[in-house]
Amino acid sequence: MSQDQQLFPLRLLNNRVWRTYSGGQLLESWQGKEVSEDSSFPEEWIASTVQARNVGREHLIEGLSLIESEDHTLISLKDRIESDPERYLGMKHAKVYGSQTAVLVKALDAGERLTIQVHPDRQFAKEVFQSNFGKTEAWYVIGGREIDGEMPSVLLGFKPEVTRAYWQEVFERQDIPAMIDCLHRVNVEAGDIFLVEGGVPHAIGVGCFLIEIQEPTDYTLRVERTTPKGNIVPDMACHLGIGFERMLDAFHYETLSMNEMLARWKKQPRLINETMGGKQYSLISSEDTDRFTMSRIEVTGRYHTYGTGACVIAVILSGSGTIHYSGKSYEISQSNQWFIPAAVTELIWDRTSELPLEVILCYPPQ
Repeated sequence: MSQDQQLFPLRLLNNRVWRTYSGGQLLESWQGKEVSEDSSFPEEWIASTVQARNVGREHLIEGLSLIESEDHTLISLKDRIESDPERYLGMKHAKVYGSQTAVLVKALDAGERLTIQVHPDRQFAKEVFQSNFGKTEAWYVIGGREIDGEMPSVLLGFKPEVTRAYWQEVFERQDIPAMIDCLHRVNVEAGDIFLVEGGVPHAIGVGCFLIEIQEPTDYTLRVERTTPKGNIVPDMACHLGIGFERMLDAFHYETLSMNEMLARWKKQPRLINETMGGKQYSLISSEDTDRFTMSRIEVTGRYHTYGTGACVIAVILSGSGTIHYSGKSYEISQSNQWFIPAAVTELIWDRTSELPLEVILCYPPQ
């Protein structure tokens, strides 16, 4: 790509991904579908340059985000970025990570509780999967629903007195109630924020609808060999080929009280900018993790955001409006997803709906 060719915001196409659990009804309703229902495609992968790892579906290329090019053909975001990594991702980002977008964003709606799982930290991912990224993630809850009398909740972190020996024991006998009882259960509601570091056991509960930001991998290690709805989880989908003993090494066997766990991993939004046209809140900051950052803007009139030298992934939570950049305007509405290249230095957000225009902004490591 010629260096004098200007880059503009890229509208991403919807990108549903198959998973081992069912869900998606709230996701489809949020996306404006007249008839919404749960299925085996409960996740929307946003600005993804990562291919999904689905046992039994290895022959399919799933997870890569697509854009419509200038000549109306479809092209992957990955290919577009690789054409000019420094201008799409940022000079510093490209120097460290090459053409790899160092963050992945998802919207997901759980129609059932996800199996108890862990993601590798970076050291484990490097040693075992030869990956430069683990899978630290963060959740911003945007809604939820009651299912079969159960309200949305998450399981997060080991309770006091849980040891590796006990965890291995309940895993080997597949005592799922005992495994659930090893973790803290937290009821959630819209606006809640959780940071989930690599190595921390967790499970998103039934009825949770959230935006997830994470390191750009799909390494998930599962200890339940049967899903809550009774589907068998193949061994490979549990340990990803490293064996059950090595899988258990991926857990951090740190135990915390409920109050300690919430103080460590439940985050509070922080107002970082306010103008006549809107407000911006930090949801996950560089003080919380060096893996990514996330903020939310509430646009009540006209609001300006400025480049950081890296790309930005924008998800329109609610409302509608227009974004303006360098003489061009783009209509935006609820559930739209955008990739903002690093070369885009300033955006103007205009609200056109009666309700505030709410946008989640996701950033790679700074």
